Amino acid sequence: MINRTMDLLAGAEYFSKRGWAPQGEFRARPSERSFVDLNFFSVFDRGILQPDPNAPPNTTPQLVNVDQGGTNVRLDAESSFHNFRAVANVDYLSSYVFRLAFNEVFTAAVNSEVKSQAFLTNTTNGYSYNILTQRYQNFESTTKGDVITILHAPTIDLSSVEHQIGTSPFYWAYDVVGDGLSRSEPSFNTGRLIGRFDFYPRISLPLLVRGWSLRALVGARDTLYTKQLAANPASVGVAVDDPINRRDLEGSLEIRPPAIEKVFDGEFLGRKWKHVIEPGATYRYVTGINNFDRILRFDARDIASDTNEVEYAVVNRLYAKRLTPAKKDCDAGMPLLTAAGRPNESRVPWNQEPAEPDCSEQPAVREVVTWELAQKYFIDPTFGGALVPGARNVFTTTVDLTGIAFLTEARRLSPLLSRLRFQTTERTSAEWDLDYDIKKGRINSSTALLDYRLGPFTIGGGDAFLRLPGETSTDTQLFNQFRVLLGYGATNKRGMSAAANVGFDANQGFLQYASAQTTYNWDCCGFSVEYRRFALGQVRNENQFRFTFALANIGSFGNLGRKERLF
Repeated sequence: MINRTMDLLAGAEYFSKRGWAPQGEFRARPSERSFVDLNFFSVFDRGILQPDPNAPPNTTPQLVNVDQGGTNVRLDAESSFHNFRAVANVDYLSSYVFRLAFNEVFTAAVNSEVKSQAFLTNTTNGYSYNILTQRYQNFESTTKGDVITILHAPTIDLSSVEHQIGTSPFYWAYDVVGDGLSRSEPSFNTGRLIGRFDFYPRISLPLLVRGWSLRALVGARDTLYTKQLAANPASVGVAVDDPINRRDLEGSLEIRPPAIEKVFDGEFLGRKWKHVIEPGATYRYVTGINNFDRILRFDARDIASDTNEVEYAVVNRLYAKRLTPAKKDCDAGMPLLTAAGRPNESRVPWNQEPAEPDCSEQPAVREVVTWELAQKYFIDPTFGGALVPGARNVFTTTVDLTGIAFLTEARRLSPLLSRLRFQTTERTSAEWDLDYDIKKGRINSSTALLDYRLGPFTIGGGDAFLRLPGETSTDTQLFNQFRVLLGYGATNKRGMSAAANVGFDANQGFLQYASAQTTYNWDCCGFSVEYRRFALGQVRNENQFRFTFALANIGSFGNLGRKERLF
């Protein structure tokens, strides 16, 4: 401890076959409204014998010494003063191979994205003033240099919420953004920073007529770039020093009829039940973008296209009201892992803990089931000529509907989206998100999550299935992965606690990872052991054994960290 507001932890691990791994963490809390958390981890790797990736095809590759060492530095900082808020989330990773080989948390090890940003913001009377610097990296493979890097340095963003125009029923709002941008990848580089200026004013008219909610909006957008994309048969294109201006006119009309509801007579399972149906539809029209293929891509602002469409959706909600007080089950146990087990609201990294079950008086009414169905009908299936048949197309209108790309040809109907959520009790949570392509008669994506807790026992699981179009319509990518967790007990439970977690890739047909942990706690101390298995291709295929011995109110000794625990 340096003083009452800051401390420093520094040390090193020694891997007998790989080398030294220095690491450290600096934490500071200068005031109640500010904090700094700096983490450092590095490995000086002697290397590991692996088949030569550069060996000629159809030959037996020779074993070569591969250095997988590297450095990862993470900075989280935040401060609030007067009416300003400053935030920095900076992540530096020297190589993706290093993360795959040495990160001890599976979900972090396979994460190919590295995001860094720092911003200063002020919001006063509905007007927001922001300065942002951001760097985004996505490692496409373990090959050195195979990475996409996008830089915003800096971004000045001025915006407002909707303000009433005098005493009229009309409201106005605006967004003004100025950026310095660059993008690089193996086959493309924009070179020096590119300027982008975006101005988006709009006027809306909200109305409420006999229970019907209507909202009309008219806007205009003007975006100026100091460079544009020119065609190049040998690559995705080339950035040329020729300014380009993108303009459009936008209009929309949102209609929400009165909700339909019914309260059922009598009771079922000791509860009174209510069903609510909330329909809605939105018409959107955007015109004037005739240069979509010449716009450089940096973020969501650059994929705007012409569109003429209708989006319709319906939400079903089922409420239950308990008529008699519920018997509380407040046994200490493992927190739920998905929808019902969020971290607490603290922004300070070392203060975040898994959510504990709510043992306060239960609410009188619970939303037991929520089921949302949504789809779009494209009146203009070519999006003003922006659509390229036979290739993957991503536009603002498709991203606003779903994060799963589906446009490879002209079409009228989007996939049908289903979002189904259950929460019958504080200890039960289930969710199933589905994108079904009606035109092709297949599932584009399906994500299912389930958590159930009975006393000290916890069962959790999930399945993620994705069918993504590649760069061409014949290049389809499939993903199907399962996760299962079984647990008994809790971190501070006296006696025995245990948990096991496995991840299986059904598409590739192999076990990606597995771990099993067990703990025995006495009044004075506790002992934990863990077995962990990683299978990440040629980069990492290993078994690990870890332990921790903890003394109550004093400290712990071992190499099983708190962030790596399953419970």
